[in-house]
Formats: sequence, structure tokens, C-alpha cells
Amino acid sequence: MNDLSLIEQAKKKASYCAVDDAFQQLIDTILQQNPNQNQNQNKIVFGVGSGTTIVYAAQRLSQRIKEFENQNNNNNNNNNFEFICIPTSFQSSQLILENKLKIGNLCENPIINVCFDGADEVDANLNCIKGGGGCHTQEKIVASCAQKLIIVADDRKDSNKLGEKWTTGIPIEVLPLAYVPICSKIEALGAKVTLRVSKTGKVGPVVTDNGNFILDANFGIIECDKVESINNQLLSIPGVVETGLFVKMASKVYFGMSDGSTKVRCI
Repeated sequence: MNDLSLIEQAKKKASYCAVDDAFQQLIDTILQQNPNQNQNQNKIVFGVGSGTTIVYAAQRLSQRIKEFENQNNNNNNNNNFEFICIPTSFQSSQLILENKLKIGNLCENPIINVCFDGADEVDANLNCIKGGGGCHTQEKIVASCAQKLIIVADDRKDSNKLGEKWTTGIPIEVLPLAYVPICSKIEALGAKVTLRVSKTGKVGPVVTDNGNFILDANFGIIECDKVESINNQLLSIPGVVETGLFVKMASKVYFGMSDGSTKVRCI
């Protein structure tokens, strides 16, 4: 068995554990609050992140919803639930549809119960770097609407400080017309900045789902108590749309370990 298959197994197991825990907690809470479910329709809204790990989370979410609905039908229960999923990118919208989940939007569902997403690195305080796949702006918007953000990753993403393992830098989405002056201003803050270019068939810069460019700003290893300050400095630069620093947003992280176990870290 090669290393890649072990990593994928770890990601899958962590994703399944994260979805199972959150799904059951939500159902139990709603049933306890209102045992007469036939009188009301309860809407549960999930945020579905982007990336390779979330493929497994979407699969498991679909399975749990089907199991719940089948159990209700078999037991002649009148539990009236509607499950809606909010995507964070084109990729995650495709995941939702492929797994036959009901897709929604933030206009109709501005409050999300739980958001599942991956990360490129997580520090000791659960601050995250995201955006390796270029979707961090929409991911952060969806995560900001969630009552809980649950991160799922393999143990390669587990660090004491950001920048220890993810050495590409902080992804920063910027308006194309301003990327040159923004580069200069970020370099003045002490970072090495590169414009992300396509490594596939397309020639030129990577373009986000929002039509913008991505800069990768390497500040080296970032002390946990400096993450928020760096994030605020970057966001103050005109033309910066959003950073890949998720500061004080995650409530729980599930790490799939190389030995087959799952490690859970909470605030």
C-alpha cells in the first residue's frame, strides 16, 4: 500500500468522523427542543467547502441524510426535516449535485448550522491557512455565516505555527488592476510575494471563480499571536479582496493520522 492511499484513507476517515459527529448532534438538539416535529419543518443548512478532503465529507453527508430519511420512513415517523447545502466554489457545487444533495444559496439561507471545509495548515490555536485551491474568498464568506466551522485534514496539515509546513505563503485574492502595487505593499510588510500562475494547460495567472488574481505571500513561520495582525494589515491594502488566513474561525479540527486514527482538536 503506497503513501498516497494511506493519506486518502486518513482523510476519508477523518471526514466521516466529522460529519457523523456534527450530523447526530444537530438532529439530537432539534429533536430535544421540539419533539413534535410533524408540526414544523426544520431546516438544517450545511456549508460544503472545497478541496480533496471535502469530497469525502460530501459523500458521508449524503449517506447520513439518506439513512436518516429512510429510517424515518421505515418507522413511520413524521420528523419533518429539510437539508440544504451551500457551496463555496464551483467544485463544491458540483460535489453537492453529484451526491444528490439539495443546493442552496446565502440569500435564502444566511445562517448556516455547520460548515465543513479543509485547510492547507492549522496552527496550535486553530488558525488556518486556506486557499491552495484558490477558493478562500467564498470559503471565508460561507464560514463566516456558520455557527460552527469544522476543519477536516490529514496530519500533514497539523502544525504548531503557520508556515512550518505550508511554505507557499498566504493566498491573497486581489483585483487584477491592482496586483503590482499590492505586491509592493505586501513586500514592504516583510513578505516574499509571487503572482500565482497556472501549472496546467492555461498560460498566465490563475483566475479565481470571482475573476481575480491570487498572490502568495510568504511571511515565513508566523507566531500564533501575530496571525490576526498580519491578516488585518493585508486586508487594509486597497485592492485586496480577501486573505487565506482564517483567524479564530474554526471551532474543531479533525486530523486523519497516518496510523489510521483520527485526532480531534477543539478551542
